Amino acid sequence: MISKDNLHKELSVGQLAQRSGVAVTALHFYESKGLIHSSRNPGNQRRYPREVLRRVALIKVAQRLGIPLAEIGAALKSLPDHRAPTAADWKLLSEKWSNDLDERIRQLSLLRDKLNGCIGCGCLSMEACPLRNYGDVLGEQGSGAQLLAPGG
Repeated sequence: MISKDNLHKELSVGQLAQRSGVAVTALHFYESKGLIHSSRNPGNQRRYPREVLRRVALIKVAQRLGIPLAEIGAALKSLPDHRAPTAADWKLLSEKWSNDLDERIRQLSLLRDKLNGCIGCGCLSMEACPLRNYGDVLGEQGSGAQLLAPGG
C-alpha cells in the first residue's frame, strides 16, 4: 500500500532521470533554462516534486514535434507552478503549436517535392535551386559560389 507521504515524496535527480528516461545532464540543462524547478534538501541535493515528471514528459513530446526549447519554455511559463500540467493545459499548448507545425509540414512537403530537381545538379547555386538558393538571393551577392566565398 502506498502511503500518503510516499505519494508526495520528492524525487532525486537520479530518480527523476530513471522515471522519465531523460539523462541527468538533460534535466540539469532543463533546469538551467527554467523549464523545470527543484529545491535543495539539507544536504544541498536537488529534489524535484513529482509533478515535474509530467513537465518533463511534455518537454520531450514537444521536442519530438520539433518545437524549439525557447518556445517550450515560453509555453511552460503560461502554466501554474507546483502542479502537473493537465489535459486541458496540453490542449491549450497544442493549439498554440498546431499552426506552426502545419506550416512546417507544408514547407517540408514542398522541399521534398522539389528535391528531385537537384539530382545530378550538384552545385546547389543555380538560379532556380529551391533548396539552397530560393528566389536566387545568392545571385544578388555576385557571381560564383557565394556560399564558398570567404565570409559566405
